[in-house]
Amino acid sequence: MNKKMLTLMLSLSLVVVTAGCGTNAQNGTQAVKTKDTITIGWFPNESGADMKISRDEIGKVVAAATGKKVEHKTTTDYTIAIEAIASGSADIIYTGAQAYVEANAKNKKVQPLVVPSGESGTLDDAVYNSWLNVRKGDGDAYKVGSIYSMDNIAGKKFSFVSNSSTSGFKIPSGRILTYFTKKDKYKNLTVDDLLLGGKDKFFSDVLFGGTHQGSAVNLLNGKADVAAFCDTCVANYIELSSGTENTPGAVYKVKQGAAEPFNTQVGKEFEVISVTPVLNQPIVINTGTVSVEDTKKIKDALTSDAVTNNPLIFIPKDSKEPGMFKQKTGKEKFLGVDDAFFNPIRTLYN
Repeated sequence: MNKKMLTLMLSLSLVVVTAGCGTNAQNGTQAVKTKDTITIGWFPNESGADMKISRDEIGKVVAAATGKKVEHKTTTDYTIAIEAIASGSADIIYTGAQAYVEANAKNKKVQPLVVPSGESGTLDDAVYNSWLNVRKGDGDAYKVGSIYSMDNIAGKKFSFVSNSSTSGFKIPSGRILTYFTKKDKYKNLTVDDLLLGGKDKFFSDVLFGGTHQGSAVNLLNGKADVAAFCDTCVANYIELSSGTENTPGAVYKVKQGAAEPFNTQVGKEFEVISVTPVLNQPIVINTGTVSVEDTKKIKDALTSDAVTNNPLIFIPKDSKEPGMFKQKTGKEKFLGVDDAFFNPIRTLYN
């Protein structure tokens, strides 16, 4: 991981079907029974109809690599998805870094397989972006002079994604605490103070969108004044209207033909006031339910040239098709990663 990313993350820290014979588990502590079906779980952000092609294609890769049947389990709640991989009711899941850390804390046999690389094709820039956003036209109220500032988010209606979301809660709440606890008025502010709104609270109201898409809609429909969500999770629904991508001051517009839940928000615009890089989301596996042999086969398949060059997995940069993994340079691919890669997330708030 590049040094700038590590420094940024550390600075924020201030503030089940089974049958047959067994094989050794990946950590060597007990046998893993062979199974005919591998279940892939999906977080709410990737559970929508517009992501079905990507889900199915990942499923085909797993099925071809292992010779096993693959079933998909979509979810509507972060907590359910985390519990699914931790309990073994899902064998594989594509998850945010914070949700992975939570699942791993519940069950150490939950381990990362791969993450999407950065545009360089390496882990050095394997990041996406956590945004704080306001409706277009409101941006000047969140500036000190000509510079965007978080000063005026206090007292506003705020939307997070889920308290298990990395870019939709962990990172933005960490930034808020780091910024405001330096001020005498808020020196005792804690993360718990950001969870509930009220006239005597930091925020006048706090909403949770449930997904990044839901948090964005909370902003666009006026329920929230400020909303946290990430760039990649809403990329399929928006287009740059003005400014520079992933830069404070960038204005994005919901594009024509946007799928639910943005189909009722077409043409509405929002302005980015804060951008923070976040470690890319891993595909993780429960090594207590999937054998060492199958785990290796799946990892080898995901990091293969066939997957890298599959336009239904890594969507070409000029394609208008929706997908989970969009290429910008053509160098994007899956790379193997270990648990330690996510230690910067573990240090937040500690």
